[in-house]
Amino acid sequence: MSTLLSHRHRIRPVALLRLFLGILLPLLLVGAVAEDLLEGQSFAPETPFLLWLHHFATPRLDRIALLFTTIGGAPIIAPVSALILAVLWFRGHRLAAFWSLSVAGAAALNIVMKLLLHRSRPDLWPRLVQEHDASFPSGHSMYSAAFVAALILLAWRTPYRWPALVLGVAFTGLVGISRLYLGVHYPTDVLCGWLTGAAWVLGVYGLLHPLTPHGSKENAT
Repeated sequence: MSTLLSHRHRIRPVALLRLFLGILLPLLLVGAVAEDLLEGQSFAPETPFLLWLHHFATPRLDRIALLFTTIGGAPIIAPVSALILAVLWFRGHRLAAFWSLSVAGAAALNIVMKLLLHRSRPDLWPRLVQEHDASFPSGHSMYSAAFVAALILLAWRTPYRWPALVLGVAFTGLVGISRLYLGVHYPTDVLCGWLTGAAWVLGVYGLLHPLTPHGSKENAT
């Protein structure tokens, strides 16, 4: 009993920190932005920032941005996610449940948020890509953040956790920046997409504990 109690006290601060910094704080920020959008408010620095970013446009950067916006979209992430789900299914149902709820759940949540807020996309210059759904939050940013966060958690207890963290954060960062560069999102769309996707995955992880064997002491917490 004393060993179990000491173990609980050892991991509780980490769990609370993850809850506050990884879930509650990001969702409070997203909620504040969403509330302003529902009230019809805009964020003054966003348009000047996008116009400033557009000044750096070149044909080479156009190609790079189109590459990352393609890789970070649902037509690529969805089949890759399905393949990973198939692999995880053979390793354990809990891993498969965690992955499917993380990635598919983030996609469903993104659709709901777009329908509720229905923010118009920026229209500041002739765009290389055309998007017809709502702008907030960025689906590319949210999908890629959820995909990467789930991968990082799966790799965290392996030697691949630091490569997964560094490469994953760089990937989702470039996907979000590509959406700004192409002029199809405002900065708050991308930021809130990142925050919501990561917070969703951390919430799913906290509920399922997919990496903890059944009956372990950590699972008891």
